[in-house]
Amino acid sequence: MRARDLAVEYETVGVDSDALDAARLMAEHRLPALLVLDERGAPKAILPASQMIKILVPGYVVEDPTLAAVVDERHADRLCEALAGRKVGDCLSKTAPPPAIAAPDDTALEVAAQMAQVRSPLVAVVDKDRSGTRLLGVITASHLLERLLAAAAC
Repeated sequence: MRARDLAVEYETVGVDSDALDAARLMAEHRLPALLVLDERGAPKAILPASQMIKILVPGYVVEDPTLAAVVDERHADRLCEALAGRKVGDCLSKTAPPPAIAAPDDTALEVAAQMAQVRSPLVAVVDKDRSGTRLLGVITASHLLERLLAAAAC
C-alpha cells in the first residue's frame, strides 16, 4: 500500500479561517482534527479537536479541574463564545510540530512511523513538483489501522 492509495479527501481550513466555523466543521463531521493550509494551499499544521476544546475551557479550570464543578450550566453553555472573533491561526499551539507529510510513494509503514513519531491523527499526502505543492489527500490514523488490519487479516 502506498500513501497515494491510502489518501482520502478530508476537510481543510486556512490559517485565516474563522475558528468558530472550524469548530463547527469538526463537530458536524466528528473529525479528530483539521488540516490547516497556508495561503498557498500547502499543509501548515494539524489542529486537533482537543486543542479547540482547550481554548474553550477557562485557564483557571485547566490549571485546577476541580473548579469546573463551580461553573454553573448557564456559563458552561456559553464556552464556545471564546472562539468568537478568532482565526484558526490563533488556535494553533505554538509548540506543535509541523504536520506530518507523506510523499505519494511512501509505504504504509513509512506513514505509520511518521504518525507515531509526531503523535498525529492525520498525515497529509502531498505531491511536490516544479509547479508547487499539491495536496492529494489525508490519511487518518483510523483509516490506516483499518487498512493494515485488513491486509493482515487480524
